[in-house]
Amino acid sequence: MKKHDASLWDLYFTFLKIGGLTFGGGYAMLPMLQREVIDNHKWVTEEEVLDIYAVGQCTPGIIAVNTATMIGYRKRGIPGALAATLGEVTPSLMIISLLATILVQVQDNIWVQRAFGGIRVAVCALITQSVYSLAKKSLIDIPTVFLYIVAVVCMLLLPINPIVVVPVAILYGLFIQSIKRRKAK
Repeated sequence: MKKHDASLWDLYFTFLKIGGLTFGGGYAMLPMLQREVIDNHKWVTEEEVLDIYAVGQCTPGIIAVNTATMIGYRKRGIPGALAATLGEVTPSLMIISLLATILVQVQDNIWVQRAFGGIRVAVCALITQSVYSLAKKSLIDIPTVFLYIVAVVCMLLLPINPIVVVPVAILYGLFIQSIKRRKAK
């Protein structure tokens, strides 16, 4: 894919749509991200999105913003990163500013509480679908399945911070790749 096959406006409006229609945080953006940047615009491949998303999770800040910034940078450099980032954050800034004034007045309303309960359930379903889709691309052999199981067990059963799991997983991946390269020789 060519670096300049996306206009700054395309980047801005695509991430404006993603940012405006994603409820529930970075994980919930995966289905929209897949549809918009992979299927519709073909700016990146599924494997590239997995890599970008993984880096976005490991870097400080909001996953959605980090991911938008990296995709924008890949397509148009610094101006693309700025356009995609602004597109991603514009809806949130507008909605939060609006909701902050209204929510204080209606937060105890039973209908508002039930609506948020429904949104949480829908976001869980979106995240589950995304995890399933990502797992099909990520769990490709016995070492990756082993790492997945160990990471999940550690996160669920031990008081381990995710900040520790990520570097350990990186080292494990590097170790496995070095073994594979030696075997290939």
